[in-house]
Amino acid sequence: MPNTSIDALVIGSGPAGLMAAESLANAGRTVTIIEGKPSAGRKLLMAGKSGLNLTKDEPLETFIRAYGSAADWLYPMIAQLDPVEVMAFAEDLGQPVFTGTTGRVFPKAMKASPLLRAWLQRLDATMHLRWRWTGFDGDALTFDTPDGPQTLAPNVTVLALGGASWSRLGSDGAWADILADKGVELAPFKPSNMGFTVAWSEHMAPHFGTPLKNIALIAGGTRHRGEAVISHRGLEGGGIYAVSAAVRDGGDLAFDLLPDRPVEGLVSRLRKRPRKQTLTKALTGLGLDPLKRALLQEFARPLPEDPAALAALIKALPVKHQGPRPIDEAISTAGGVPQSSVTQGLMLEAIPGMFVAGEMLDWEAPTGGYLINACLATGRWAGRYAGMYHP
Repeated sequence: MPNTSIDALVIGSGPAGLMAAESLANAGRTVTIIEGKPSAGRKLLMAGKSGLNLTKDEPLETFIRAYGSAADWLYPMIAQLDPVEVMAFAEDLGQPVFTGTTGRVFPKAMKASPLLRAWLQRLDATMHLRWRWTGFDGDALTFDTPDGPQTLAPNVTVLALGGASWSRLGSDGAWADILADKGVELAPFKPSNMGFTVAWSEHMAPHFGTPLKNIALIAGGTRHRGEAVISHRGLEGGGIYAVSAAVRDGGDLAFDLLPDRPVEGLVSRLRKRPRKQTLTKALTGLGLDPLKRALLQEFARPLPEDPAALAALIKALPVKHQGPRPIDEAISTAGGVPQSSVTQGLMLEAIPGMFVAGEMLDWEAPTGGYLINACLATGRWAGRYAGMYHP
């Protein structure tokens, strides 16, 4: 027989799940958290290895535009947990924050572990680890646990199981089949904030691991000033992630190798090139470092002699690639539960009493604090509505 003593159940202990649990507890509900891994918040801890970017310090009206087509849907949720509120949340946990030069906000400790530890200590909830959700038995939920199969029949449930990337940290997207079998319409998963595979020639090997700095990345009408990293597998890094959705959806990728130089000036300089000057020396004189010169040769060899044609390549070098890296390597994913499948309070239309938060929802955003902020905001939103739900 299922355990019917469970009041409010949260499945998943990432930022969305923990925020939902806290909101449920604040509403007076008795909360149980289920986590499939041996410890809580594993993807959050991984994100904090290079500095936990909690949010971005910018006005809400600017901040919300990062969510693209999902901005209108997410706006009321993020408005109640905007960057200012996220900073206050961290401070309340005893984790002072600072804003970097690009507006990104980090805990002064930089790591995620002190914040996660303080948050777990504050939570009024019971947590079961190594419990993996396997589906439904009628209206009840079934789990594989260290003590064998278990069945729970909570009064209300919040799902915060993540997207479909970094499966070793828990977000493997296996929940999609479970929900689809219950009649929930889903959007296909797509990688987001990912690198791209490039079949480099052997001449690029000396440049592997080298950052490509001071460029503009162009894709599908998007232009982003940033950096990329040349790896043996292809192209990675913040600049690539910023345009990855546009490239994934069919946009051609190009690099402006000298974004501060107008094309007319480059044409003029190239036309004045002495006859005996080598092309390498001429390109060096324009300000192209060895990596940028190597990329020109890699993607556009043989280079044109015509100054206008060569200048055009420098300003918009077509980047040949073999598509996105595998979805499990992506920082985040798009797809999942669309707006049409949930109520305003993020309850599944097909499963009354079951709410959804975080990356399970069909939205995407670039790195830079937008991902964690939206997970926190949707978790609070779902938790508050779930807290008011009674079967």
